[in-house]
Amino acid sequence: MADTDKIDLYRLHKDQYMEAKKPVLVNVGPATYLAIDGRGAPGGEAFAARVGALYAVAYTVKMTRKFAGQQDYAICKLEGLWWLDDERGDFALAPKDQWNWKLMIRTPDFVARRDLDQAVKTLLDKGKEPQCQQVRLESMGEGRCVQMLHVGPYDQMGRTIAQMCEFAAGQGLRFSGRHHEIYLSDPRRIAPERLKTILRHPVAKA
Repeated sequence: MADTDKIDLYRLHKDQYMEAKKPVLVNVGPATYLAIDGRGAPGGEAFAARVGALYAVAYTVKMTRKFAGQQDYAICKLEGLWWLDDERGDFALAPKDQWNWKLMIRTPDFVARRDLDQAVKTLLDKGKEPQCQQVRLESMGEGRCVQMLHVGPYDQMGRTIAQMCEFAAGQGLRFSGRHHEIYLSDPRRIAPERLKTILRHPVAKA
């Protein structure tokens, strides 16, 4: 691939981002993410600030590399991991102020710590996004997962998750690890009933 070709990680790994209308099994290998952690209800002030910081870092890294004549790439969608302090519990049934989350944007493996550090310094020098100091590079591989596309409001995901859980059980599997969401739609621009979100959950033998 020529350096002038823009990398699209979703196209390169389209088998991992299937928008399946019924539950399917996928294998998710190691991937690099820009990530930031938090706790509390989604949509709150802390959540919004961290989303802003994560995107600010992602775009600053990309544009700095592009202006330096380095490999260009498309910014991926926002993703999130969700869990409780007791990871055996069902976060969807717990009060939202008890939710833990990790917000992530997948990034090419050639993005290095020096790229992140330079982006953070650039943002701080401009007096923007102090939470950007909490963004880090992280590698994660989930292995075998059940995945399904959810169409509709976020608070109605329980029905889709139930289908995924039933499918897993039918395959002799059980949920193992953290619930993963990949946000394909911008809730500021799309009506709740039309929101598209890929739901993913690692599985292990039952």
